[in-house]
Amino acid sequence: MSSAETISEEAVPKRPRKRHLLLRLIGLLLLVAIIWFGWVYSQIQAVANRDDAAPADAIAVFGAAEYGGRPSPVLHARLDKAISLYNKQIAPIVITLGGGSDKDSGKTEGGVGRDYLLANGVPYNKIVAETYSIDTEQQVQRLAAIAKQRHLNRVVVVSDGTHLFRIALLCRRAGLQVYTSPRVRLGNIDDYDAAKRTMHEVLSYTALRLNLHISWLHRWLEGKNS
Repeated sequence: MSSAETISEEAVPKRPRKRHLLLRLIGLLLLVAIIWFGWVYSQIQAVANRDDAAPADAIAVFGAAEYGGRPSPVLHARLDKAISLYNKQIAPIVITLGGGSDKDSGKTEGGVGRDYLLANGVPYNKIVAETYSIDTEQQVQRLAAIAKQRHLNRVVVVSDGTHLFRIALLCRRAGLQVYTSPRVRLGNIDDYDAAKRTMHEVLSYTALRLNLHISWLHRWLEGKNS
């Protein structure tokens, strides 16, 4: 082989080894992410489509938006589910969860929920209204405090179906034994909205498992209707 040919071959650029390893690592991470997101999605759907309500010490309704003292359609459906469970004597008391903001003129999700329960036949002394929490994690913390104070061992938690998988993990971490019970679905939800809600929960659950407590990320993932 001539010296000219040797120089020519050496001059041909070769793919750097580090770049090759980096691409393989990125590919592996993408595969792991796909598997993880697929598993979380399947778990969310399994819990969303199953009603595990069983005799318990209390029913807890997770807050959703209220409009001028009236429950939003989502909160309305959650409260109706709680009333149905109460009338079936699943539990002797109902706990409504959720605070309000400066824009709510003193109204809170927990307070509006209490008023709705009262208007639908649940006695005042059978309702506990929590009116300070601002997101799901705080609602679970308040629920755990109420359960400890009142010696409640088992709680049926009511919320949107896709919300319950994350709620169950938070409750277990707080030392609560819970049964999940999804609210009824409202009308027809288009594919985009359904995908958006599910992705919201996948990301929120992932952040929770990674113990991410970045405030801006938490607020973005949480959303007011959760």
